[in-house]
Amino acid sequence: MSARFQELDWRPTPLGELVLRRRRDPLDGKDIYEIKLGGEFLMSSLFTVAEEELSRLALAELTGTGLDVVVGGLGLGYTALTVLENADVRSLVVIDALAEVIEWHERGLIPAGATLAADPRCALVNGDFFALARSPEGLIPQEPGRRFHAIVVDIDHSPRHLLHPGNADFYELAGLRRIAALLRPGGVFALWSNDPPDEEFTAELARAFVDVRAEVVSFANPLQDRDATNTVYLAKVPS
Repeated sequence: MSARFQELDWRPTPLGELVLRRRRDPLDGKDIYEIKLGGEFLMSSLFTVAEEELSRLALAELTGTGLDVVVGGLGLGYTALTVLENADVRSLVVIDALAEVIEWHERGLIPAGATLAADPRCALVNGDFFALARSPEGLIPQEPGRRFHAIVVDIDHSPRHLLHPGNADFYELAGLRRIAALLRPGGVFALWSNDPPDEEFTAELARAFVDVRAEVVSFANPLQDRDATNTVYLAKVPS
């Protein structure tokens, strides 16, 4: 590998080949970390604005201290890092189906890993978030029925573009109601999407939650020399 491009790790997984690589940005000389799965980009440190806003927007809906938060999807860690920036957060559980990604963080191959591992509020858990959301025990099998102030999800590309077809029921009414039942009164569900706001999905959210809205997050895309957008869906359970 050249000094400007390095493959840090490669693993076969049931979902396809998983690759972590680092490349040097020729414009500013900074290192850019990228995760690819099955030939598709899962995450790039070049674009983190929407992942960070996902957490900020979710926590901005809450008041008080001692907040317990779950993040579905670890990636490069930016969503989790942003949660931990909030001093009102008491605990953070990050659930990821790929043990390899958790290992990369624990080994320090991904820069965010050192911060996440050093924060006693944070636990990285290997598990299928969608299967756990369906289970009678809830997201933390060792603590059946545990509820949270916020559940923040950044896994699929969007409610329509899934990493696995088995995830589809999460975005349907029954799945959304299961998530609502895992939130404390006044708790918030936040979801990242790479697609523009989806009116049908927003309407489905409104059947399970209150105060539903879709926030469009804009950020610069230097690769295409234009602005790009993602969507953050926000929904609450009654207080």
